[in-house]
Amino acid sequence: MTSLPHHQVIENVLQYKMRGKVAYLGNFSATSALQVTYVKPYDHPSGKGYQRPVDNKRCNDFALYLSKGENALFTPILLNAESKWEFNPYDKSRISLGRLICKGQASLMDGQHRLGGIKRYTQDTNSEINVPFLAFHYLDEDEEIELFDTINTKARGIGTSLSKYLHRNSDDNSWIATELITRGDSPFHFIGTLTGKRVAGRHVTLQNLYKVLELLTKPKQISSLSKEEKLALSLVYFNAIKEQFNSEWLNYKEYRITHIVCLNALAIAGSEIFSAAASKQQVNVDYNFIIKSVKRFKGMQWSAEGPLKYLKGISGSRILAEDIVAKAIPNT
Repeated sequence: MTSLPHHQVIENVLQYKMRGKVAYLGNFSATSALQVTYVKPYDHPSGKGYQRPVDNKRCNDFALYLSKGENALFTPILLNAESKWEFNPYDKSRISLGRLICKGQASLMDGQHRLGGIKRYTQDTNSEINVPFLAFHYLDEDEEIELFDTINTKARGIGTSLSKYLHRNSDDNSWIATELITRGDSPFHFIGTLTGKRVAGRHVTLQNLYKVLELLTKPKQISSLSKEEKLALSLVYFNAIKEQFNSEWLNYKEYRITHIVCLNALAIAGSEIFSAAASKQQVNVDYNFIIKSVKRFKGMQWSAEGPLKYLKGISGSRILAEDIVAKAIPNT
């Protein structure tokens, strides 16, 4: 059912052409957005449906995001008006600006979960918000499906590493991970990548380091430290490791020390070393204890063809971490 009980009007709409297609850009109230749009489910009797079932969690997450207030910005929803919306310019001198007369519902191509979250938010808060939209005047069903497929399969997200980088000013571990890659005195400076794109010589992503830091700073006495103190500890620990195994650190192909499974193992072991170092002094963490602990596992073999060859996943990291801790803190 795509008809409307009565026509609806949307004011201050910009009409333009996109690749030869007439399109409209504007905004309407959340109430209007829910009334003048509909969804074509994948199992539509026409055989031309394509939308997946709505994910209530994603809708609820978006509603929670909207509750942040003015900082909760979002992109326009994408519609196919199916020739059911009529554009009337305000006057001859402004033929691109006018009002839309909505005589029927438009097909919602992209934004199902945003609208679901908006509905939940407005109901919970008994409020109204404006919803931006971009609507094509007319796309046939095959064009609509093709555009939906392109948006959801060809377009690529920014990636978790770049996302962490963008949050470096509001998230401690994102900031520390960024510093570990960008600082010249960091052992990760020449092997790390901020964007997540691995190239020759740069195989440790910012997201990888974020996980390393989660494991490394997990102990309560460490997690409560400032980001600057955590960064200093990370630099002391990993610089000591690089100094101990410099050739292995710089040779990714023949040695596994900077492979993710081993970095995670070093982080897990490091958290125990940090805990022991923190218990040595009541005010500050004992840096000398950390360096001495690293020196104790000097003889470890990191060859890619040795015992570590088949080590995989976090379970493999934990097994290796046990061996490292046994050497680093022999009395544990």
